[in-house]
Amino acid sequence: MDHSLYVAMTGATQIMRAQEAVSHNLANASTTGFRAELTAFQSLPVQGPGEATRINAVARGIGVDTTPGSITTTGRPLDVAVKGSGWIAVQAPDGSEGYTRAGDLQLTPDGLLTDAAGNPVLGGGGPISLPPSAELRIGEDGTISSVPLGGGPNSIAALDRIRLVNPDPTQLVQGGDGLMHLAGGGTAPADPTVEVTAGALENSNVNASTELVKMIALSRQYDMQIKSIKAAEDNASSASKLLQSN
Repeated sequence: MDHSLYVAMTGATQIMRAQEAVSHNLANASTTGFRAELTAFQSLPVQGPGEATRINAVARGIGVDTTPGSITTTGRPLDVAVKGSGWIAVQAPDGSEGYTRAGDLQLTPDGLLTDAAGNPVLGGGGPISLPPSAELRIGEDGTISSVPLGGGPNSIAALDRIRLVNPDPTQLVQGGDGLMHLAGGGTAPADPTVEVTAGALENSNVNASTELVKMIALSRQYDMQIKSIKAAEDNASSASKLLQSN
């Protein structure tokens, strides 16, 4: 394959990958607690035979934007928003520990506390299971208290405490399950300094305007790559005709 055609095709492919990340961010601009994915073009050597100086510009994920999103007050007792940095620990579908900022918690008919995706929320001894209650309250430190059925306001009792963690952001990677995980596996220790606000939710930190500008810029770059591919094909065709005429 002609080198200029190869370069143009590679560039178009990598721009498409970058567009996928931007599209994913835009699709989650209104998703509770969503963290925008960050991508960048990096220069990597071309594998295979040829000069060692050959490089490709490759679109690669470089993590997520950990900037907190805005907070919306909901008044719902099971809604919690993490203040500042920190994460809510949940049990991922594969049984490992994952972390989320989506605090729109749910209670199953069996009393299991989960996130909106159905992942069990972890407490001091594993998944949190709550008995039937007349009222549930979540404190700033994640402590879940309840007023038993038939009990008065003075009969409130602490049941469990949501496991809140605050690992080094550079050690977190996003899994295919949509949760954050510690790189290489493992679990982060509970951090007593992490606090939550009950009756509120954190919005996505995606800046839709910024992502739209990125998408427009990437679309223009893609169009340029397609024109380069067409030009390379035309040049190759012209060169082939010249060789055939000689």
